[in-house]
Amino acid sequence: MIDGTVVELSRIQFAATALYHYLFVPLTLGLSFLLAAMETVYVTTGKPIYKQMAQFWGKLFMINFALGVATGLTMEFQFGTNWSFYSSFVGDIFGAPLAIEGLMAFFMESTFVGLMVFGWERLSRGQHLAVTWLVALGSNLSALWILVANSFMQDPQGAHFNPVTLRMELTSFQQLIFSPDAQSKFVHTSIAGYVTGAIFVAGISAWYLLKGRHVELAKRSFRMAALYGVLATVGVITLGDALGFVAAQAQPTKLAAMEGLWKSEPAPMPFNLIAFPDQSLQKNAGAVQVPYLLSLLVTHSLDGSVPGIDALERQATQKVENGIPAVLALKTLSTNPHDPAALAQFKAHEQDLGYGFLVQRYAPDLRHVTPQQVRQAARDSIPPVAAVFWSFRLMVGFGLLMLAYFVLAVIYTLRNRVQDQRWFLRAAVWMIPVPFLANETGWLVAELGRQPWTVFGVLPTWMSASTHSVGYMVFSLAGFVLLYSIFIAVEMALMVRAIRQGPDEPGSGDARSAPRPAIAPRSAYAAPRDPHPEG
Repeated sequence: MIDGTVVELSRIQFAATALYHYLFVPLTLGLSFLLAAMETVYVTTGKPIYKQMAQFWGKLFMINFALGVATGLTMEFQFGTNWSFYSSFVGDIFGAPLAIEGLMAFFMESTFVGLMVFGWERLSRGQHLAVTWLVALGSNLSALWILVANSFMQDPQGAHFNPVTLRMELTSFQQLIFSPDAQSKFVHTSIAGYVTGAIFVAGISAWYLLKGRHVELAKRSFRMAALYGVLATVGVITLGDALGFVAAQAQPTKLAAMEGLWKSEPAPMPFNLIAFPDQSLQKNAGAVQVPYLLSLLVTHSLDGSVPGIDALERQATQKVENGIPAVLALKTLSTNPHDPAALAQFKAHEQDLGYGFLVQRYAPDLRHVTPQQVRQAARDSIPPVAAVFWSFRLMVGFGLLMLAYFVLAVIYTLRNRVQDQRWFLRAAVWMIPVPFLANETGWLVAELGRQPWTVFGVLPTWMSASTHSVGYMVFSLAGFVLLYSIFIAVEMALMVRAIRQGPDEPGSGDARSAPRPAIAPRSAYAAPRDPHPEG
């Protein structure tokens, strides 16, 4: 039995490092394709302003990329240090996509990012463009394999538990990478990164327009970001709906928590627009509802319905009772792997093995389990409803806000009036944190909604942690929070410095940033030197 305080501290530490790291990832995904688009326009048109744009936003991309790598590497080590039983239990499956991510995506991304930064004067235009697109492809492939690994935790597909080795083993790599959760989550998360990059570029461009600096660069950057962002926002909302539909099938407890649905109701079901869930009383303390909307959103019909928490707890009770014989059979098999009676008993109950583990937290000796302990384990199968409910609504609210913002941005920029709308430019600057908040709340919905499981329905969180002391966990948690806070401060300082300096090359329309011409003797009849021979 692992100390419950150690488990909670391990969860807090991983949550803190993941939330810190996830501040960098979406911006990397979004900026990479924006850079590729800007450089593509430069190569096809030959206009130097687009090269200047690609180089300037590339500088900010590199600052974010470096800090993202630093935070991501240390986070992965926690699987071995703080979650050793989890790593042993599902390492055969979870390790495969992470290894592919490192060998295929991360190495490719890291190799070509150096060529992208230092190859402007060493590669031809076409070669450098290819490198930039490879960096963007590598960034998104990296996200793909990491999300495939995470999706196994949400909906374990393509694997089977071996009662002899006491480990999960990969049975179908195709099912692992093409599971509905993995595919919908990858597209949803990647497009959310594109929205983040678009708002970041648009917000900084708006700041330049307010200051009257680098006007030409800012106007063109704002227009590209607005068009890129409005399409991405529509996509992220659409894919979010698809991901919710998948969750309804794979994780009904998460969906019930997202909707604050304590009691099962007949169709058409109302949607809780605002509610105040009370986990102890298992009811909402007041709610504002929209009739019929939940059935439409979740089942895409007025006839569909989803189970409430009351029905899900009754199902969990049956699963706990059915999982207990599977765990007891495992104890026999651990000493005699070929016991035919134990193997037969395990096979008959293996589909609910995880629920047997769930009750073991309260009854270490499963031969003497009380009905109260079974009910407690069944109640534990429901995630923290209030946290999931409000995180989901904040995420959706941020998404709708960003959609409205981009619609206005596209209208103003296509009419060439954005520089005249100073109120909108100020709003654009304040919009920069919004996609980061949306990404973080979305992550909370996904991970808190999976509780109490590290692998949904298979491995409970309370079993997954390493057997550290409380003192060790407090020390390491404080160290990680301090280290990552320094990383955030460093990135903010470097970003602000680079933004204040602005582009390195002239051509933005800002006389103050243009270098003074060199004085050189020449004939009065000599033609002036073209400052942009490439154009």
